[in-house]
Amino acid sequence: MPNLKDIRRRIDSVQKTQKITRAMRMVAGAKLRRAQSAIESARPYADRMRETLAEVARAEKDSEHPLLQLHESVQTVEFVVITSDRGLCGAFNSGVMKHAAALIAARKAEGVNVRITTAGKKARDYFKRHRPDDLGDDFPQAGWVQYGQATEIARSLARRYEDAEVDEVVLVFSEFVSVMNQLPRDVRLLPFASAGDAEGEADALSYEIEPDPEALLKTLVPRALEVEIYRALLENQAGEHAARMAAMESATRNTEEFIEKLTLQYNRARQAAITRELVEIVSGAEAL
Repeated sequence: MPNLKDIRRRIDSVQKTQKITRAMRMVAGAKLRRAQSAIESARPYADRMRETLAEVARAEKDSEHPLLQLHESVQTVEFVVITSDRGLCGAFNSGVMKHAAALIAARKAEGVNVRITTAGKKARDYFKRHRPDDLGDDFPQAGWVQYGQATEIARSLARRYEDAEVDEVVLVFSEFVSVMNQLPRDVRLLPFASAGDAEGEADALSYEIEPDPEALLKTLVPRALEVEIYRALLENQAGEHAARMAAMESATRNTEEFIEKLTLQYNRARQAAITRELVEIVSGAEAL
């Protein structure tokens, strides 16, 4: 049985850990409020951007924009997997990586070549262990998400798609649903949209396009691609902080329970030591 000194040392150690987890929970909560505000502001813009692109593409059914064109056959698919750079956020990253791994395995089974682009250290480390031969570019997430990160990723993907290095691009990320719920999602990113993807006729447009749909698509399609990636990065960012806050809250509760158990063990050991000393005193007095 551990002595009193050992138990006291363990209690002190757990209390220090509790201070760290409590501080991390508070920091994650503060960051979550900012991240949640950012993604809630970005969603309407991203949704409207996609709707507008679909309407313009519908008005220009014969558009030859390279990012709207379906390739004749899908031989190579690029998966863009977004995770966090840091851990200590429960099963947040593992859920996204397992979802991506299942999608990749399914495409591999179909005989399709796979290329993996990562945005986040956790994804990079995971696929470096499991699929090193399929790894492509890496886009580290340095601090708070910036629009420039999305622009860099979008340009890289667009170039490869236009050059026919890949025939389809799939974005895999974690969608922020609520503080306690983040869901892995996958979205076909390229071809971004096509006239055939949208239903309805060109005369259904509620507004006129100037100077012409084709000129607008040249500007709209690259921007819409950037916005879609930016939204995914923001979704991932909000989900990361929510998951970390929940994980640190759970860890704090566990330390509280552990401290209670250790304190009870300490009191029992202390009581046993006092009883033993009393018995020794009484036994010594009787011997005299």
